[in-house]
Amino acid sequence: MYARSWSSPSAEGSVGSPSFVAHHQLWDDARTAAAAEITSRLDHLDLVRLVFADPHGLARSKTLTAQAFRGVLRNGMNFSPGPFVFDTGHAVAVDFTGEHGIGVDEISGAGNFVLVPDPLTFQQLPGDGPRTAWVIGDEYLRDGTPHPLSARALLRRTEARYAARGLTPALGLEVEWYLTRRLDDAPGNTGNGFGLQGDAPRVAALNAGYQFNLDAAYDTAAPLTDPLALYLGALGLPLRSMEHESGPGQIETTFSPMSALDTADAMLLFRTVTKRWCAARGHHASFMSQPRLDGADPSGWHLNQSLLDTATGRPLFAAEGLSGGISPSGKAYAEGLLGWARELCLLSVPTVNGYHRLGAAHSLAPTRLGWSVEDRTAMLRVVGSGAGAHIENRIGEPCANPYLNIAGQLFAGLDGLTAAAPAAPAAAAPAATGDTTVPQSLREALDAFRTGRAAQFLGAPLAATLTKLKESELRRYEAWCLHTPPAPGQVTDWEQREYFGAY
Repeated sequence: MYARSWSSPSAEGSVGSPSFVAHHQLWDDARTAAAAEITSRLDHLDLVRLVFADPHGLARSKTLTAQAFRGVLRNGMNFSPGPFVFDTGHAVAVDFTGEHGIGVDEISGAGNFVLVPDPLTFQQLPGDGPRTAWVIGDEYLRDGTPHPLSARALLRRTEARYAARGLTPALGLEVEWYLTRRLDDAPGNTGNGFGLQGDAPRVAALNAGYQFNLDAAYDTAAPLTDPLALYLGALGLPLRSMEHESGPGQIETTFSPMSALDTADAMLLFRTVTKRWCAARGHHASFMSQPRLDGADPSGWHLNQSLLDTATGRPLFAAEGLSGGISPSGKAYAEGLLGWARELCLLSVPTVNGYHRLGAAHSLAPTRLGWSVEDRTAMLRVVGSGAGAHIENRIGEPCANPYLNIAGQLFAGLDGLTAAAPAAPAAAAPAATGDTTVPQSLREALDAFRTGRAAQFLGAPLAATLTKLKESELRRYEAWCLHTPPAPGQVTDWEQREYFGAY
């Protein structure tokens, strides 16, 4: 017996364009060198998973043979714009067949864009089975310009503004999530369709919860979370801790500080592999803020932020003298976060479900627009002193798009640093609108986003796309509520179907 040798009239396959990377000069020297090293390793791999984050922060991918990836590495990969036009329930929110109104001609007719692997993100996934690598791609239009709907490109541009000023952001992740046990392997496809999500995974809680950081409570999760911690470490992620939070099976995972782009890439990888790791072991991990689970306490994503002087490495948020606290630069940065908080809240809390956490029922909810030292009720908490002084923004939900959330934070902080107005005193709130709390619903956040200045930062196409995506999501949720009015504060079946499985 022998294996037939199949021939093809084109060795390139469905690539973006021959020599797309070189023709448009998309890589710096570091990426060019990394690509050469990757090419030398492809004979020792079976598959490569090429990934990007859609506007919702979900990883979208194609799994390529290692041989096919040789061409894709330098030529890019044709990709459908579907992830840009579907809302969280896979309903078409952007009309790609007519007047889409977002200012991106290539969306018309669902024309392809080109996804180009970033060689610096290439890594082999640990474990048995097919030898598989993971690599994050950057989205480009067919003329070689960055795609205006690319959240990763937005974060790159924002990070470059800091670099131009000799500043380096350093960010630390604290992410809460739920680990549950699957009760069956039903796929949830009954009644599913475009904008009609089927049943959420049926799960059971791991423990009773409400014994914060109790060692015995962590023991119920440790058979999964301890090996998961080792797996995350093998991926090179700078894991610091796994902790049991208040809710039943609620876990907090923290990471050491990273650069802005690395932080967003790490969040995408962490969420994706955590769900995959747990699913392979009969469990379900969800980054939905408040699942419909008895006794669930809402999960948050705390983003710790500080700045370094690039040339000297000096931390800019550290106050001089013996009093500690935070420096004038840190206060100005905090004022920028507060000044943009309502208009950019949609980037940090992008789902209907995330706003359950921001209600008055939760004593530690970061609802107050202000900053305070070591105060968990304020949106911004100043933590540490000296070189370790930093700002913890507590508003985010763990399923937010990491590129959009981080870019929004950095943009707002830089606006505060470069503003002429003096920084606000501790616990102060923006006075321009008279609002003293963060938005209390997705509808309120969308209104603030749509009528505010967000397009100045995001660009008109991305701002318009996010508006259409969230309008579609809200229309479907509000229609469901008219038919099945929820009790105040209740997590609805619609939310569970919409978010629990996907996130």
